[in-house]
Amino acid sequence: MINRIVLTGRLTRDPELRYTTSGKAVCNFTLAVDRRFSGQGERETDFIDIVTWQKQAEVCANHLTKGRLVALDGRLQIRSYETQDGQKRRVAEVVAENVTFLDRPSREPAPEVADNSEQDEVPF
Repeated sequence: MINRIVLTGRLTRDPELRYTTSGKAVCNFTLAVDRRFSGQGERETDFIDIVTWQKQAEVCANHLTKGRLVALDGRLQIRSYETQDGQKRRVAEVVAENVTFLDRPSREPAPEVADNSEQDEVPF
């Protein structure tokens, strides 16, 4: 059996990092992924919940922010839980095994370009 998902999209919010009671890091974020155009020629977007674990969770939490473009691959997981008021819920999420950052953070300065126009020439 194969359970493999590959996605490219943008984060809809900043990632949330937390730790389990056993000390494992877990990071959650939502990815907006465009679908092919519908029959009316309009683009549609899916919002997919993503989970990363351990070192990758910490890297994602420390370096990703809302709007960043990422590619990832992982597996689909369907889990069930019960709310505090006793209602049963099912959640579909992608457990990311590899996350690749495809752009630069907006707050990171662009690389500086050397301006040699005012430098003296050096004789050889």
